[in-house]
Amino acid sequence: MSDFVICINNDSNPASLLVGKVYRTLPDAEAEAHNMLRVIDEDKSEPDGYLYPASMFVPIELPDAAKRALTAGGV
Repeated sequence: MSDFVICINNDSNPASLLVGKVYRTLPDAEAEAHNMLRVIDEDKSEPDGYLYPASMFVPIELPDAAKRALTAGGV
């Protein structure tokens, strides 16, 4: 799975996710086995992220400069 995803559906979590926004994912093999992703969302109070259905996101590849900027910015 990509380290970054774009939210394509926030129907069940409009306060925590913004459609069209890029989010960083964290590795979680157990979550992925259940079609879930561990995502650092808008709340950011949980450094280990929150679990969301993978169907709410599309994986993307970013240029290295964008990855560094998003990771340094705490996304």
